Amino acid sequence: MLNIAVLVSGGGSNLQALIDAKTRGELPRGRLALVVSSKARAYALKRAEAAGIQTAVLRPADYPSSEHYAEALTALLTEAKTDLIVLAGFLVVLPKSFTQRFAGRIINVHPSLIPSFCGPGYYGLRVHQAALDYGVKLTGATVHYVTEVVDGGRIILQKGVEVHPDDTPETLQRRVMEEAEWVILPKAVALLCDKFTNTEGELP
Repeated sequence: MLNIAVLVSGGGSNLQALIDAKTRGELPRGRLALVVSSKARAYALKRAEAAGIQTAVLRPADYPSSEHYAEALTALLTEAKTDLIVLAGFLVVLPKSFTQRFAGRIINVHPSLIPSFCGPGYYGLRVHQAALDYGVKLTGATVHYVTEVVDGGRIILQKGVEVHPDDTPETLQRRVMEEAEWVILPKAVALLCDKFTNTEGELP
């Protein structure tokens, strides 16, 4: 059983998708072992506590630099014997030292079809507003490996979602979550748990 740590900053809807997938038996080789939030009042912490998952709060403002923050995060993850790190609405850019240390074991879900509407500054409703402003007819979500390049890691899974003529950023965000993010994130986690188990923990 592989230990999964989920890093969050907000409501935790993607965390809930993982919790629900685990309850349904869709993550047989993974255990949701730790949830780390960058914000003390993130609702995701309540979701984790309700599911009996260990939680921790690590605020960037409490550290003098991103490197110091990454060192503290590394200590938490190491103590929890983490095998896979999932960024689920985690609004902290991790330094290269961290992404290299855990290369091939950090994934992120992004609410667009990368390489569209991604990179620095593209998060939350901003992504969906950009999609609407550009006039795309198809958007979606992507699960990808995390590297030092924001949203630049190799793609694992993608799923498209139709854009409706009357969409607002809010309605589009909700549909992308329901039809894409909550579907492909648990699938990607299950795939990697299977991969690590079948290769005796070798990096992908």
